[in-house]
Amino acid sequence: MSQFKWWQKAVFYQIYPRSFADGNGDGIGDFKGMLEKLDYLKDLGVNALWLSPHFPSPMYDCGYDISDYEQVAPEYGSMDDFKTFLKEAHAHGLPVILDLVLNHTSNEHRWFLESKSSRDNPKADWYVWVDTPPNNWQSCFDGPAWTFAPERGQYYYHYFMKQQPDLNWHNPDVRQAMWNAVRFWLDLGVDGFRLDAIGTIFEDPELTPHTVPLDLAGLRHLSDNAKTPAQRAQVEQYWHDMFKNQWSQPGVHELMKELRSVLNEYEGDRMLVGEDDDVSYQGNGEDELSIVFNFPLMRTDQLTPDWIRKNQQERMAALAKVSPGAWACNTLGNHDCSRIYTRYSASWNGGDSAQDASLARLNLAVVLTLRGTPFLYNGEEIGMTDYLIPDPARLRDTMATWYYDRLVNELHVEPSQAALRAAAMSRDKNRTPLQWRNAPNGGFCPESVTPWLPVNPDFAARINVQEQEKDPQSLLTFYRRLLLVRKATPALVEGDYQPIHESASELLAFLRSTPQQKVLVLMNFSEKQISHDFSDLAAHSVRDIFSSDRNPASGFPHLTLNPFEIWIAELN
Repeated sequence: MSQFKWWQKAVFYQIYPRSFADGNGDGIGDFKGMLEKLDYLKDLGVNALWLSPHFPSPMYDCGYDISDYEQVAPEYGSMDDFKTFLKEAHAHGLPVILDLVLNHTSNEHRWFLESKSSRDNPKADWYVWVDTPPNNWQSCFDGPAWTFAPERGQYYYHYFMKQQPDLNWHNPDVRQAMWNAVRFWLDLGVDGFRLDAIGTIFEDPELTPHTVPLDLAGLRHLSDNAKTPAQRAQVEQYWHDMFKNQWSQPGVHELMKELRSVLNEYEGDRMLVGEDDDVSYQGNGEDELSIVFNFPLMRTDQLTPDWIRKNQQERMAALAKVSPGAWACNTLGNHDCSRIYTRYSASWNGGDSAQDASLARLNLAVVLTLRGTPFLYNGEEIGMTDYLIPDPARLRDTMATWYYDRLVNELHVEPSQAALRAAAMSRDKNRTPLQWRNAPNGGFCPESVTPWLPVNPDFAARINVQEQEKDPQSLLTFYRRLLLVRKATPALVEGDYQPIHESASELLAFLRSTPQQKVLVLMNFSEKQISHDFSDLAAHSVRDIFSSDRNPASGFPHLTLNPFEIWIAELN
């Protein structure tokens, strides 16, 4: 019997509810649509789901501004629809975790409406209030972090946009109310939570001002125009200095311990994954978060063997300091960053776009074969790309619409150029509706309906589920094959990680080993054939498990890999 927990062995698939599947034909994804696609998800080969927020929200931040933690947004369906979806997902063998936003609520949440109504309201201290802005802190979305509420004649603090006031977690009543919301969903049977932006929960108690000689709009504009390495380094330092007093402050560990104790009231290994890359939030391996994301793996414009090896060396060393059993979590994309097919493409880096499909396959192989729990984002499996929405009126990401307004009206950027910059920085570009068919609106919703975000027109170029399902050479077929290989190969799920050929610049090579199985994983990151000698492993016989190109085992231990080839073999 494996000692590994279900979430360690799972491959998670992130569903962005608004864009995944429209079941009632109104242009917005919903639980009816998700329910209808459970067979698709099961056939794909993933075995756990993460839902981005499905709660009622005025949608200033695409659902991350929650106005009721214990309800379902009506555009997604009813509470009964959610319960049916959860029950059927479990029947399909798919655990479900929900997004939990701890840092802030919507400014339309009843708690905030009460808090801002007067200074002596019972919830007056549920948020962070001051008489006068004490510093020059910025919101990371839309300018100053302090907004005036005339109802009580004070300013409230918000790390994100002004419609997202920060909760005061020093107040025990806030903690109790939030833990009750957590229990509400656990009682319904959800399997855990992805915790949004945990690093922002507490602020510097001294309220120390930042020292950057710019405001947020100016810093974003500087980022747009940074060309040289020195300029980019200056921008990166400015971003750090602007927000360092509003992030990663003491108190989060104690809060995560409290949350873990709530989950421990329930059976079934309920799990927590944090939107943070600090492995110390995994506590001692049992008393805080289950896992945190390996975001450093993503922080490059080009994945290379050297980058991946360095990341794994640093990550494994950091996890070992947490506990011997501390677990990794690997991903390359989500709803907040450019789509994998775009970001890590050859064409993104000035190369040949003909290589993009091969690189997309390598990217998946990296996430599925490294040690740790993989997270995939909906649409990756068909190679969905960023879609820059040219009309600012069609943008729904208020961070981008705010930036467009500041570019035009304060920084005097020509409107057409400002529209391009706003589209490029917008998160709408990687949240467009999933492309199900080569049909109007990509088959997401009826032709007569305007979807909530424009559908990327490349659905007509075979970037859709229906056509790729029929194509044995498609990216979707590749995803299904490799997910099946991972599921059927215990060493790829549970095994230790050992890099080999560590000086090879174009070859990523490593072993994944359990006491019962040893697997060799090879990936050629170049556009040409490469040859390597594996004589150190010559004592083993070889059984092919997977090849993206051909089966080279006949030449073992002297192997030649074709361009961008992925090869996985069992060593006996």
